[in-house]
Amino acid sequence: MYVDYKEVGKRIAARRKFLGLKQSHVNEMAGLSDKYLSNIETARSIPSIDVLMRICKVLDTTPDYILLGATKNDDDLQTDKLALEKLKSFSGKKKKLVYRFIDMADEMEI
Repeated sequence: MYVDYKEVGKRIAARRKFLGLKQSHVNEMAGLSDKYLSNIETARSIPSIDVLMRICKVLDTTPDYILLGATKNDDDLQTDKLALEKLKSFSGKKKKLVYRFIDMADEMEI
């Protein structure tokens, strides 16, 4: 199986931007040196498995997505994106209510 590292870099950059993170923040949170993420995003560097896993953790995504572009379900991702956008517009009180609802739903055995 061939891994296209230009596409890997594009997926990392897209996910980082979607989350509103700067390269410097991801570098810091993943314990990477300055400019390393930039080199990965532009395919000048190929990350080790360890580095890839740290980036995935920071970006809250899977290696499948980063390496292959595979997602569990594009409809789920679109729903998540819409929910996140809606949540961003809520006041603090409304956000707290949503978080409590999520916790309740998580505890339910459905």
